[in-house]
Amino acid sequence: QVQLVESGGGLVQAGGSLRLSCAASGRIFTGYTMGWFHQARGKERECLAAISWSGRNTYYADSVKGRFTISRDNAKNTVYLQMNSLKPEDTAVYYCAAVGRWPVSATTEYDYWGQGTQVTVSS
Repeated sequence: QVQLVESGGGLVQAGGSLRLSCAASGRIFTGYTMGWFHQARGKERECLAAISWSGRNTYYADSVKGRFTISRDNAKNTVYLQMNSLKPEDTAVYYCAAVGRWPVSATTEYDYWGQGTQVTVSS
């Protein structure tokens, strides 16, 4: 069974930090690019960050550069999103996703998705 499970969401004050984790079943982690997305209410899902299988290649949306860091531990089949200096506009459901190639140009190219975890940033 293919599965991605996010954790680490919650309520945090503006300026605070959270670390999201995404645990993957082995079949969709080895060799896969992993991405983190968020979707605010009424808005489209947006790619925030992505990391290639080797970890040598990363992508960040302009909105999170310098604040968020994506990383992965291939031995643990887990990808992380460290989120610092959080803002109220970061409030959204956060998803991880996987695709078997790099680079990836569109959200729709990702093949596997987690169920999402809510992040709420209070002002």
